[in-house]
Amino acid sequence: MTSPGTAATRRSPALREGSQRLTGIDAARGLALLGMMATHLMATFGRDLLLTPTWVGLAFSGRAAALFAVLAGVGLALSTGREQPRTGPELSAARRGIAARALVIALVGLLLGGLEVNIAVILVHYAVLFLCVLPFIGIGVRALCAWAAGWVLLSPLLAYLVRPWLLETGTPLRLGHNPNLEDFQTPGKLVADLFFTGYYPVFQWLSYLLIGLVIGRLALTASAVQLILLAGGMVVAAGAKILGTLALDEWGGREALHAIQEDPSFPLDSLLQVNLTGVEQSGSGWWLATSAPHSGTTLDLLHTSGVAAAVIGLCLLIARLGEWLNLNLLLPFSGPGAMTLSLYSAHVWLVAAMYGQPLPIGWTEEGMYLAQALPAVGIGILFAVLGWRGPLEQLAHSASQLARYRRVGVG
Repeated sequence: MTSPGTAATRRSPALREGSQRLTGIDAARGLALLGMMATHLMATFGRDLLLTPTWVGLAFSGRAAALFAVLAGVGLALSTGREQPRTGPELSAARRGIAARALVIALVGLLLGGLEVNIAVILVHYAVLFLCVLPFIGIGVRALCAWAAGWVLLSPLLAYLVRPWLLETGTPLRLGHNPNLEDFQTPGKLVADLFFTGYYPVFQWLSYLLIGLVIGRLALTASAVQLILLAGGMVVAAGAKILGTLALDEWGGREALHAIQEDPSFPLDSLLQVNLTGVEQSGSGWWLATSAPHSGTTLDLLHTSGVAAAVIGLCLLIARLGEWLNLNLLLPFSGPGAMTLSLYSAHVWLVAAMYGQPLPIGWTEEGMYLAQALPAVGIGILFAVLGWRGPLEQLAHSASQLARYRRVGVG
């Protein structure tokens, strides 16, 4: 997905290879959108005292949002030179365009943040990530690899050291809600929450955009690269999860983390499987050894990035097959994937409209999910067939184009 908010690149029918490539990327965005919608509308934990994880929590929690973030980096790479990053005035113009796009995304996110809704809205964090990644837009793939590796390894450690200090102040620097316009009255708390103490800590999540930039700078139309993304992503994802399991179950990590919990009934085991957001990860270095979703550790970043790379590789391969068959096999996913800012925003608004209300008689959580997911797919297909951008994508695109404009002086 172009981060929720990056406008879909228009595809030229004459460039079949480029079309195949972008169809696969759009499809991955669509899958990320539908996965996040699933975690919002269906339970990720059971309603028992142990909070037994559901299949939705085990399958999508942490992975869908990370796929969004990685694809944000991929989209930025594709729009700024693809395999050869832009330089000089073109690079400056690209950065201005990205910054303008980020401002639109942030404004939409801040407005949605004023809604009463039980969704951690990601858009403001995405906008900040776009701004943070601007210095890396003109860097070649080798240097990007070094930056990405360093960020994945070091950012979790630095966040682990900084976060307790931010939370132990007289007034903890954590919002406890989605960022909104009122939070500008407490800028210190807002910045701390966005970068370290919130649901999507930008400091660690910048790793995803750097990895996405690396992927986007590769020759994505080459079948060998697509296979490497699929196979390599699966290996990295599995390896990170295996190391995390060994650290907890074989090397003493689980016992150490249980030992620092004051409440013996605290459902730590379930949280480690689905979501560590809100858990105070302090008091033991073993927190850094987990691969739990939303833990922000090195193993979590590696696992979710590996899953994202594998999904991207798979979508690109299926899109290539569709080119051979002269069929758009991925249209149900690439359609909504090309207008994720609009569909994601509409989804948040609809969930907010139902907030605090019981399910209609005869409806289930699965039914509510289908009632939003299927229209999203249908709308995405319609807009794709007609060649339209989503309304918010058009707004972001127009802002980007305006910011990129540079009047040439007449001398």
